[in-house]
Amino acid sequence: MKSISLDNIGLIIQGCVDGKRNYQKMLYEQFSSKMFYVCLRYTRSREDAEDVLQEGFIKIFKNISNFKTEGSFEGWIRRIMVNSAIDHIRKQKEAKIFNDVENLAVNHESDFVADSRLKEKELMAIVKTLPFGYQTVFNLYVIEGYSHNEIAGMLNISEGTSKSQLSKAKEQLRHLLQKYFDVTTHNKKGIE
Repeated sequence: MKSISLDNIGLIIQGCVDGKRNYQKMLYEQFSSKMFYVCLRYTRSREDAEDVLQEGFIKIFKNISNFKTEGSFEGWIRRIMVNSAIDHIRKQKEAKIFNDVENLAVNHESDFVADSRLKEKELMAIVKTLPFGYQTVFNLYVIEGYSHNEIAGMLNISEGTSKSQLSKAKEQLRHLLQKYFDVTTHNKKGIE
């Protein structure tokens, strides 16, 4: 699909505000693929991600008149999708998987850094292998940029639990990435 130019985005937004289906279709076609991957990061299956995407676009079309043109339109859409995913988690009662472990030490010294040799899809596939609570906090903190205080409010957990889940996610990712690169390096040496 051809990208919508900045000149046309205002027209498309206005068309959506006016409830014109052809403009809604253009907007959906422009952003649905990218937003689907956002939804996938917060759900356990493609079907759940499709449900979240649909709910997100319903919210977008209902609230598009509230968009303030001085900000990023894609960022606005992304926030709605993330919030829709969080609502989905709450509905599924998956937020109960977060164990309150405020007394555990959190290692703030070493932040997770993805290896530049790793493609985004490969990293996201590895993140998807984490326990669901780790995945969710990791995505909200590292990918979306929310603070632990904001995450705690979104997921109805304590700030300490958010920090602990992130620390555990980073530690487990370090181990998974080490295994990934050990296998990749080993396979490359076997080919040479």
